[in-house]
Amino acid sequence: MFKVYALYSEKYNKIYIGFTSNLEQRLTSHNELATKGYTIKYRPWKLIHQEGFETKSEAMQREKQLKSAKGREFIWAMIING
Repeated sequence: MFKVYALYSEKYNKIYIGFTSNLEQRLTSHNELATKGYTIKYRPWKLIHQEGFETKSEAMQREKQLKSAKGREFIWAMIING
């Protein structure tokens, strides 16, 4: 099972979209363990959206959709509308 997820940094008003096969471990990495990369600069991150997929290719396709302009609009609408 693969998860596509969206994170939100309320402190910096930033979003991050990714996919993983272990969401709990990935969230810990984003918020505590990572020592470099985009997400380290905008901690703490809050999980605001997740979707499950059977295959890696499906998850990658959905991640790509969410990273598009329309996908980011979808994520921002969730943040704005609570």
